[in-house]
Amino acid sequence: MDILQNLAAGIAHLASPEVWLFIILGVAVGIVFGAIPGLTATTAIAMFTPLTFALPRYPAFGFLLGMVGGMVIGLFHGILSVRYKVNQVISGIGLNLLALAVTTLLMQLIWNNKGSTPQVASISTTLDFFAPIPVIGPILAQQSVSFLVMVAAVVVGWIVLFKTRFGLRLRMVGENPKAAATMGLRVHGIKYCGVLICGALAGVGGAYLSLDQLDMFVRNMTAGRGYIAVAIAILGRYNPAQIVPCALLFGFCDAVQIYLQGEAFPPQIVQMLPYIVTLLVLAFGVKHIKPPAGVGKYDDE
Repeated sequence: MDILQNLAAGIAHLASPEVWLFIILGVAVGIVFGAIPGLTATTAIAMFTPLTFALPRYPAFGFLLGMVGGMVIGLFHGILSVRYKVNQVISGIGLNLLALAVTTLLMQLIWNNKGSTPQVASISTTLDFFAPIPVIGPILAQQSVSFLVMVAAVVVGWIVLFKTRFGLRLRMVGENPKAAATMGLRVHGIKYCGVLICGALAGVGGAYLSLDQLDMFVRNMTAGRGYIAVAIAILGRYNPAQIVPCALLFGFCDAVQIYLQGEAFPPQIVQMLPYIVTLLVLAFGVKHIKPPAGVGKYDDE
């Protein structure tokens, strides 16, 4: 009887969204790590098993929907830019404006409020096991489980791009899609995979803002952070490992402007600090950084 009860409890546990979220994450990470000599997919999934018990139900469901929503927007972007060859910048700006309008409409229809949603459950799980580490331990202990997810995304992203066959093909399509097509690669399929992965990561970033940082969805809550992210990607030479210090630089500027708002400085000028740094980086810091050679090119050109 106890066995049947435990089995029923296990099946019921599978119905929770956070379990499915980390099943998907575990499988993806397992596939990547399984390609590394000395590691297997089982080992990789075992490494991330503790995360499956660290995220409350409703925030996990929000993260999952954020990933799905980001992938849907990424798919639309892929259809426009890959299939119909629309300029990627125009397509991206248009979809950003569309997303802003759709979220505003949904807030009006559901909560009768165009500005923000009601406050939701926060991700209160902290990383207390980091506390014994000298110097950086107390800082890391104050972070939420989202911090680990982001660190894992950087590590997995670098491994996928530079240590797997898929990453090699993805970079080949980005540099020379015509040559990739000549070698028999499915260029359009690889491009669609790229935009779907990027959409999922962007959705996780948006879910972090609403579920972890603000505990609610606020209209235009990104406040231009997406364009700052573009500058970070360029400055980091499109390499996940190099993007991290660049992101820390911009994060430091953002923290400084928040701190200075309580001092005797005009708040309008202080709030401009991250964007001024972005303009300076784009004007003087990226002159010798070249984007992938295949940007804007297609396999039939």
